[in-house]
Amino acid sequence: MIGVKQIGCATFETPDLERAIAYYTKYLGLTEVQRDGKTVFLACPSDFHSVILKQGPVADVTTLTLQLAPDADLDAFAAQTSAKGVKVRRRSDAAPDTPVTLTVADPSGLDVDLIATRVPTEKRPDNHGVMPRKLGHTAFFTPDIQATVKFYSDVLGFRVSDWIGDFFVFMRCNPDHHTVNFLTGPKRGLHHIAFELNDWNHVKEACDLLPHHDLDLIWGPGRHGPGHNIYTYHFNPDGFTIEMFTELDTMSSEENGYFDPRPWHNDRPQRPKVWDPATIRTRNFWGLSKPDQPKDVGKYK
Repeated sequence: MIGVKQIGCATFETPDLERAIAYYTKYLGLTEVQRDGKTVFLACPSDFHSVILKQGPVADVTTLTLQLAPDADLDAFAAQTSAKGVKVRRRSDAAPDTPVTLTVADPSGLDVDLIATRVPTEKRPDNHGVMPRKLGHTAFFTPDIQATVKFYSDVLGFRVSDWIGDFFVFMRCNPDHHTVNFLTGPKRGLHHIAFELNDWNHVKEACDLLPHHDLDLIWGPGRHGPGHNIYTYHFNPDGFTIEMFTELDTMSSEENGYFDPRPWHNDRPQRPKVWDPATIRTRNFWGLSKPDQPKDVGKYK
């Protein structure tokens, strides 16, 4: 089966393009690699593109881009996907240096672009700001989580890493514990987007920069249960939740079927499982409990 190997980027619409660009470049430290009218391509040091910003009437996330292997046969993938009853759209030159893009819609209606893996062709400048290593994962609300898991598993080749109860799933496409997350919700919307930092000191430096950009932490620092990553969360100027994390679990050997041992694991070995939502260590291995937030947080479409 031809399947996804890593995350590509997320595409956002924003009513204030220059404000959004300022956030991603001046605070996060992403590099603007290309601008095409009202569309701007931004990247972390090790990503081809990490975020695409487009001028739009309201803040919204419109597309998730995922990458197949560099030498993937896109025609074969399209045939494989069509044979499973999934409609595939094909576009040419939809993004810089991307000759072919295949687009499918997941069960919630989110557009998912599939491209062959791209890597940066030039050294990125040393920017100011956080400068995360890479875009790590995205988390979406979906009204039918079981159909969503089946789609990402059967069509795109993801594996389930963990569940919280029956409403929150973590899925991987490479050694990282999760590249996509899905939570049960009344309709599609972004829960959060997450950037990977180098280590604990990098997390501290990112937090120290927040007040200089009129940004506040809304949760963290702490360590999650599933994935065991150290985390912080804040809202960007468009109201989307941004996670910055480090020390995410990895599974170096799919054959072994367990995550690489870490000193903080309680399970030895740590295998994929269903975490009990009633247990405090499920959501928060250490750190403060998640604060109450307005009911409209999450940017439902």
